[in-house]
Amino acid sequence: MAIRNIVTEEDEILTKPCRKVERFDARLHTLIDDMKETLKAAEGAGLAAPQVGVLRQICIIDAVEGEEPLELINPEILSAQGAQADAEGCLSFPDQWALVERPTKVTVRAQDRFGNWFERTGEDLTARCFCHEIDHLHGVVFLSKAQRMLTQEELESGSYKEG
Repeated sequence: MAIRNIVTEEDEILTKPCRKVERFDARLHTLIDDMKETLKAAEGAGLAAPQVGVLRQICIIDAVEGEEPLELINPEILSAQGAQADAEGCLSFPDQWALVERPTKVTVRAQDRFGNWFERTGEDLTARCFCHEIDHLHGVVFLSKAQRMLTQEELESGSYKEG
């Protein structure tokens, strides 16, 4: 496994749609393992393949404490319910935080590293991560969904939640 470089906002790859994964082979497994290692090193909640320079529909979600990171290949959102507005950031946009509204409950359908289809429902942070990372796969970054940017003071105090 290797830690890959995370591309940042000036890289146009972040605004390009990804291609579906069609080959579930050792090369794919290496990419997924590298992405998991990269996410762990960056201490993030999620990582999408374009963030490491690969235009494929792959993302890793590590938002549930005590669970292994979830590998989503060719994911699609099946249903979304509710609404939550909260602070959101991105490993590709360091030190930038915005107030973003996302669903509170999301069900996704995706393939695992062997090509098997599965469904998973996530709430709160997991739902937010599903939406954020799947957006990356379509060339959409969180800033395009921001209600407004947050200051460091708002972020630390949580005052953005009050108004």
